[in-house]
Amino acid sequence: MAHEAQKTIARGSLLIRSLPDQHVDTLLNHAVWRRYERGETLFLQEEKAQAIHVVINGWVKLYRMAPTGAEAVVSVFTRGESFGEAVALRNMPYPVSAEAVSACEVMHIPSQVFVSLMKEDPEIGISILASTFTHLHSLVAQLEQLKAQTGAQRVAEFLLSLCDAEDGGCEVTLPYDKMLIAGRLGMKPESLSRAFSRLKSAGVSVKRNHAEIDDIEALRDYAESDPADNWSKS
Repeated sequence: MAHEAQKTIARGSLLIRSLPDQHVDTLLNHAVWRRYERGETLFLQEEKAQAIHVVINGWVKLYRMAPTGAEAVVSVFTRGESFGEAVALRNMPYPVSAEAVSACEVMHIPSQVFVSLMKEDPEIGISILASTFTHLHSLVAQLEQLKAQTGAQRVAEFLLSLCDAEDGGCEVTLPYDKMLIAGRLGMKPESLSRAFSRLKSAGVSVKRNHAEIDDIEALRDYAESDPADNWSKS
């Protein structure tokens, strides 16, 4: 049984807050609430999708295994973010696997509950489309970063996303291990280490799982600068 604090986080997620108010309690009451330990599997690639998932706390990664056995990180989700909408509603197999990369809590909403409500109120379908579009926009942004930014700039963007301020100095905690950070940013671990070294000139120092940023605005300028300028400084 979920506590009110968990339901409050769920209500604040993009998926739930975009739904018509009269259906929110129905969905939350039918949801399954589970806690996972780090490294625990939520589902595996090719399993039949039967639920839509919302992260309440912690971090979850989606990844694919190549025929060679190499792991490709597709995305990483945290508090208030949802995934699995499209395949669950179409009763399709998962194209990815999901794993907890930290201790986490996840809300699972059975897809048949969503389908039943959609038949009663088509407006729910619009809410699902809005959530799916957000995922698409995120993937397009990742693709743009891979093609238009250096590795160090991608790391700078990642660090900026962890900051809780808009300017001045900031210290952030890396939310998961550097191997996963590298995978999420489309880099090899050794390339990530080189990127951290290059960011020293932008006022970033990294010690274990902490990064200290001297000037957020300066780091943002670095991330948004012409990649050709950064390549010439490498």
